[in-house]
Amino acid sequence: MELRQVEYFLAVVEHEGINGAAASLGVAQPTISQALRGLERELGVQLFHRIGRGMVLSAAGRSLVGPSRQILRDVTAVEDLLATSDGALAGRLDVMAFPALAIGPLVDLVTEFRRTHPNVLVRLGELKDEAQAGSLIEDGHCEFVVAHLPLDDARLDVLELGEQEYWLVYPPGTDLPEGPVPLADLPDVPMVFVPRGHSVANEIEESIRHAGARPHLAALSDHREARLPLVLAGIGGTLLERSIAEAAQDRAVVRRAEPTFARTFGIAFDPDMLSPVGHAFVELVRAHTSNPEQSS
Repeated sequence: MELRQVEYFLAVVEHEGINGAAASLGVAQPTISQALRGLERELGVQLFHRIGRGMVLSAAGRSLVGPSRQILRDVTAVEDLLATSDGALAGRLDVMAFPALAIGPLVDLVTEFRRTHPNVLVRLGELKDEAQAGSLIEDGHCEFVVAHLPLDDARLDVLELGEQEYWLVYPPGTDLPEGPVPLADLPDVPMVFVPRGHSVANEIEESIRHAGARPHLAALSDHREARLPLVLAGIGGTLLERSIAEAAQDRAVVRRAEPTFARTFGIAFDPDMLSPVGHAFVELVRAHTSNPEQSS
C-alpha cells in the first residue's frame, strides 16, 4: 500500500466520487481510478460499489476509512516534526464540537495548547449529531469530540469540561415578571424548538411537559442558529444556551427557568487512536479538569 493510494482513497470518500477527488487533488481522473484498482487488488477486497457514475463505500471500504485517516495524520505529524528545527511538537489537532459548546472551556484549552505548542495546527469542526461522536472518531474524522454527556459509546474515554445551562428567551415586549420563570407557569407564547431526536431538545421538551406546561408550537427548526432570529422576529419563545441568551438581553426578554435546566458536557476520545499531538492535548485537559483553577 502506497501513501498516494491512501490519499486518493480518502479524497474519493470525502468528495463522493472520482470527479470531485481529481479536481481537489489536481490530478487526472484515470490516475485516481488506476490507483484505486491497484489498492483493491493489493488488499483483495472491493472498496467501492460502482453504481452508474457514482461510488458507494463497501463494508470493507468503510472499515478502511479510519485507519487511512490515522495513517495520514501520523505521516503529517512526522513531516511537520522533521520540518521544525528544534524538535518541538508539531502536527494537527482535530476537534469536532457541538456548536453551543465550541466556546468557553474549549476555547481556553485550545488557546493554552497553541501557546504551548505553536507548531500545531488546530482544526475545529462542527458536530451536528452528538450520537455520531463514536463513529466520527472511529472513522478518523477527528481525534476529539466535545458533546453533551453522557455519550453512549463505551469505546470512548470522557473528561467532563463543565455544565451548559439553558435560559428562556422571548420576543421583545413579552410581558414577564422579573426573576426566574417556573416551567409550570410559562407565558402563553408559542415556542420555537429543535425537532425531537436531538438529545438536548428531547430533554427540554420532556422537562416542560413534566412540569405540566403545554405551550403551543410556533416553529420547528433543524437549524439551531435560526432559533434566536425567529424569536427576535416575534415568532415565539425558546430555550437557548446561557451564553447566547445573555448576549441577547438587550434585544429580547431573557429569564432563567425554574427549575434550572442544565446539561454537563465533556470531551471524548479513543485512547488507542491518539496521535502524539492528541496525547499532549489529553494531558492538558486532564490537568485542567483535575485543577479547574488553572483555567483563565
